Amino acid sequence: MRRVSLCCIPLLLSAGSLLAQETAAPRLTREAIEQFLLNAKVVKTRGINIGVTGSIRATLSDGKLTHDAHVQNVDVRKPQFQTDRGTEMNFRDSWKFNIAAYRLDRLLGLDMIPPSVERRLPGLGLCAVTWWVDDVLMDEVTRHKKKIEPPDPEAWNRQMYLLRIFDQLIYNVDRNLQNVLVTKDWNVWMIDHTRAFRLYKSVKEAKNLVRCDRKLLDALRNLQIADVKRETGEYLTPPEVNGLMARRDQIVKFFEAECAKKGENAVLYEMVRKR
Repeated sequence: MRRVSLCCIPLLLSAGSLLAQETAAPRLTREAIEQFLLNAKVVKTRGINIGVTGSIRATLSDGKLTHDAHVQNVDVRKPQFQTDRGTEMNFRDSWKFNIAAYRLDRLLGLDMIPPSVERRLPGLGLCAVTWWVDDVLMDEVTRHKKKIEPPDPEAWNRQMYLLRIFDQLIYNVDRNLQNVLVTKDWNVWMIDHTRAFRLYKSVKEAKNLVRCDRKLLDALRNLQIADVKRETGEYLTPPEVNGLMARRDQIVKFFEAECAKKGENAVLYEMVRKR
């Protein structure tokens, strides 16, 4: 299946999205969701006819709550790999990166990636089991095709700035319109990070660094390698962590220079996501 890149789509550009949950679950804490994903019984599974990693949709139940999860067990390493964007060296496609991305999102306080945990499932082995996003209105494929504009363009753009900063931070080579979800409250959710965390010490596309949330910039400044290793050590190698921290340094330096040149109010903003 051809993957449509997000980076080439302008910031401003039914029903039945891939990751729409039929019935929204009660509001739970991240910790409660993680425990559910780790321990709830798998009652049904089916394939997902989208993407190229053999993802599975599983229905889980703990006797009180029934909810779906997105399951991925892909774990591929190749010296080089041909994609529709060219040849990538030291290619890696791994379920582990879904968990690393979620934990980094948690460290930074973004809350734009659904909880994801490691779990061993019969017949699949170790997997990333990720909360199926509730109340999805559409994915970016649908929004782009139908030319649907968000009701609050400024709030939308502020979320997209964050998405693009995060993708530069984790060096995500596979952000596409299928793995950006829009919920009914017009919150943006990022899913499927199996092709991220490359070893490069410079960001992939500096042009995607435009504006930044003040809290995110502070969180990036304060991000310690010890914290990253503690949260992602099982899922990222030392070279992958070093690449991440080097890109963090570049991102912080860029926005500090932009603030000095243009003034903080022209570069930074306050992001408020609906709950």
